Amino acid sequence: MNGLIHASLYSGMLLSLGAYLLGVWLKKKTGLALLNPLLVAIVLVILFLSVFHVSYEEYNRGAAYLSYFLTPATVCLAIPLYRQLAYLKRFTFAIAASILAGVLGSAGSIFVMAKLFGLSHDYYVTLLPKSITTAIGMGISEEAGGIVTITVVSIIITGILGNIIADWLFKICKIEEPMAKGLALGTAAHAIGTARALELGELEGAMSSLAIAVAGLLTVAVVPLVSGLI
Repeated sequence: MNGLIHASLYSGMLLSLGAYLLGVWLKKKTGLALLNPLLVAIVLVILFLSVFHVSYEEYNRGAAYLSYFLTPATVCLAIPLYRQLAYLKRFTFAIAASILAGVLGSAGSIFVMAKLFGLSHDYYVTLLPKSITTAIGMGISEEAGGIVTITVVSIIITGILGNIIADWLFKICKIEEPMAKGLALGTAAHAIGTARALELGELEGAMSSLAIAVAGLLTVAVVPLVSGLI
């Protein structure tokens, strides 16, 4: 099997896409939020590589091509935002305040948990960017002296968890306003949360897309201010 992966340049990419599509099918078939397509794909790919003893390097030769689609996919998030531009102008202050509250709440929760569990400075700054996109989070973590690989894992886990429990939280907290749902998903669960927001509606998707960008910029400003607290 390792030879098969090595023989085809695109095997890693096809494996990733196949695992993700299977996750999408399972999610639609069962309706279970726990069967998040990205989570299913991660588990299936890890199992495949482990069972057939395929090295990560061989797998990533093809899978790395998927990263080239990140930029155009991110740009596409501007489409629903443009369509809801009038709504954005109308509630500019409320939107900005909501995102800022989310960013400060995220940093505050990491500070409290770090104190409770006695985390060192390195692990504290590593987890601070957990709620923003991977590209920005990696840069912030590296600049602050964190462990970038752990930052990436924490970002992925945060996104998947937010995607899975969002509907449950909205129901428990009786949140029905589309703008609030979108801002919450984008601020707390970045792009993975935005995927769920787009499923909920165009307004939710637009607000979530905006929250990703603004939360990233605010986090860049906030982390240096709070990184020295531990």
